Amino acid sequence: MQKTNATRILDKMGIEYEVLEYDVDEDQLGAEHVAEELGISADMTMKTLVVKGDRSGVFVCCLRGDHEIDMKLLESITGDKNIETVPTSMLLSLTGYVRGGVSPLGMKKSYRILIDSHAISKEKVSMSAGKRGVQIWIKPTDVVKATKGEVKNFSREKH
Repeated sequence: MQKTNATRILDKMGIEYEVLEYDVDEDQLGAEHVAEELGISADMTMKTLVVKGDRSGVFVCCLRGDHEIDMKLLESITGDKNIETVPTSMLLSLTGYVRGGVSPLGMKKSYRILIDSHAISKEKVSMSAGKRGVQIWIKPTDVVKATKGEVKNFSREKH
């Protein structure tokens, strides 16, 4: 497997991880589908969403695959009055990644990274390695360490 920016960063930091690969379905890029392909439950995946606040600008949210952002909670954390998901068309220019392959590690620019407290409850989680079809199996506490992420409570289970 070829290295990605995310795996290079983890290697440099001496953080242990495993690489998991799966077949990509262009029509199914969500965390639930990735979990299904890997044979794990969606609560063992960590998805990365790039959002923009009216006051704080662009930042990154990492949360469990079976959760969704609670915008009211997120707004109270960031001080924004309006937060929107960044359009897919802007992901590559902002992060260097495409939808279905966004990793909180190795982005083009340094953004504030918020990691939902529910996402760190598992011993290990699967997150994007920065390329569609490639995931990293890692301790969520190591994700916090590697990204210098802030652990906050901003998600709820999907209905």
